Amino acid sequence: MSGAITPETAPPRAVVRFDCTGRAVGKMRNELDVRMVEPMEEHFELATDEGPFHGGDASAPPPLALFVGGLTGCIMTQIRAFAKRMGVALNDLQVEARVAWDWEKAGRLYETAPKFFEIDVLIDSDAPLDLQLDLVQAARKGCFIEQTLGRENRITHRLKTAEGWVAADDRRAFDPD
Repeated sequence: MSGAITPETAPPRAVVRFDCTGRAVGKMRNELDVRMVEPMEEHFELATDEGPFHGGDASAPPPLALFVGGLTGCIMTQIRAFAKRMGVALNDLQVEARVAWDWEKAGRLYETAPKFFEIDVLIDSDAPLDLQLDLVQAARKGCFIEQTLGRENRITHRLKTAEGWVAADDRRAFDPD
């Protein structure tokens, strides 16, 4: 399925798939070729970089900034799209997101874990509170990123070798100390 899909022409169920190829350039800069391949085709070029802590030049946002921006933009998009479909007129919309991770030194490396995700939704609307609350709940269910974060996920990694692909999951972290 390719081409423009509208709410009226969308299938009752579909797979939404993105593929991304990243290439390391410069000190810590990554150039990313992001493609939506299902159910329609779209293409984006993005970059990430790190600041001096990781030896980068801060020439682009760090990956975590894109992640938090993606989460915020996702819920905002769903609120705006679903408001039209639910008949909730929006005069204004703001979203304030706070995301934190625990960071712990592990030898010369570090390990991280999510600490919290807080999202404040500021809607200016004449719609009744119940409809606004229904809108936020519908948007939460439609936000791909929020739904991903709210579930346990299996993420696999493979390492390309001369002999082929090797699973890189469930291995002890490197700790030279």
